[in-house]
Amino acid sequence: MKKLALHWQILIGMVAGIIFGLGMTFLEGGSTFVLDWIKPFGTIFVKLLKLIAVPLIVASLVKGISDLKNISKFRNIGLRTIVIYVGTTVVAITIGLFLVNVVQPGKGISEETITRLTETYANSGGVQAKLAEANKQQSSAPLQFLVDMVPNNAIKAMGSNKSMLQVIFFTIFLGISMLLVGEKKSKPLKDFFDSLNEVILKMVDLIMLSAPYAVFALLANVVVSSNDPDLLLALLKYASTVIGGLLLLIVFYMILVSVFTKKNPIWFLKQISPAQLLAFSTSSSAATLPVTMERVEEHVGVDKEVSSFVLPVGATINMDGTSLYQGVAAVFIAQALSFDLTFGDQLTIILTALLASIGSAAVPGAGMVMLVIVLEAVGFPSDKLAIGLALIFAVDRPLDMCRTVINVTGDATVSTLVAKSVGKLGTPKPKNWNDNLEEVR
Repeated sequence: MKKLALHWQILIGMVAGIIFGLGMTFLEGGSTFVLDWIKPFGTIFVKLLKLIAVPLIVASLVKGISDLKNISKFRNIGLRTIVIYVGTTVVAITIGLFLVNVVQPGKGISEETITRLTETYANSGGVQAKLAEANKQQSSAPLQFLVDMVPNNAIKAMGSNKSMLQVIFFTIFLGISMLLVGEKKSKPLKDFFDSLNEVILKMVDLIMLSAPYAVFALLANVVVSSNDPDLLLALLKYASTVIGGLLLLIVFYMILVSVFTKKNPIWFLKQISPAQLLAFSTSSSAATLPVTMERVEEHVGVDKEVSSFVLPVGATINMDGTSLYQGVAAVFIAQALSFDLTFGDQLTIILTALLASIGSAAVPGAGMVMLVIVLEAVGFPSDKLAIGLALIFAVDRPLDMCRTVINVTGDATVSTLVAKSVGKLGTPKPKNWNDNLEEVR
């Protein structure tokens, strides 16, 4: 009997997790059971993916750069990557602003709902933490992001997944230096990183064996931890606007894949679907990164020279789904609280959301921190920021799951486009966890 494809296994795990979580909410002590006995397995899975993220970036990026044998090739890849990332982000924000202005979901929110949401969330720890983090980012100097990109201790930078840009900077610096010392002198170090890369990719294969069970645990936890269903229904029009924009963005990506790479877009989605499903379950581009790299390299055919640079950078600076959400959420809050936005304000939203996405942490909830920065850029009253965040806090988690899928899809799409443009898109060569099992038996 043919083994069920991984994306179907994960999808079954997701559906089963949602059904199980819903069932447990009707049982006395069911939520506690899920939190105590089910959630830990999902948490372990996410921690395993984060565990190998930094080693994978270092090994893969060093291998990718050292394989180029020419710094000019790396420059070409880098420039094309940044230009395409900026372009897709602008398109994403524009789609969001267009939809929210047409649908106007904020006009349908009653005063009673606004009052109830404010009372429930405005003073919550989650909202206040987002406000504090946003204030911290805004108080930094204009070029602070460049300063923060350069680590003063490479080992310390590698000790935290939040320091992804610092790790990328050091690794690129190391890879370029290896090119400059010559192939003969750098060969021992290159062999080490080549071997490390293969081992880490095998670790990805092993971790993915537990993916269906892990997403079951993650989704069950999301369901039992969900907020007031009545409030979720009140925000359905807003949530539908965001999801509609995200779906349009998927269509945009598929057009790019079809036109520029001549690949079947349905085939492309099928190849990266395990990464998309994990992104939905974890709400973290960083946690999904090892799987995204594995799917893009082995199942789409993108050369490691491209994927090792484009994907880690994308997980850090390219957040199309989150940027689209910024546009929709900012205008929705303005509509609900009767704050008029001019055309110039909406252009400001595009620019600010683009800049805010660069360097934003690839972790759950980062979008709300960026939203505060966007709102303050258009002069939204600071005393109403907590109320504004409270309006969308109830549905932020499920929308975060959806927009992370788009973030990961955007990264995979751009890596494929860049690979095609530099002649590095080849034939997929999938590997299995047990390919070399007979050798060690």
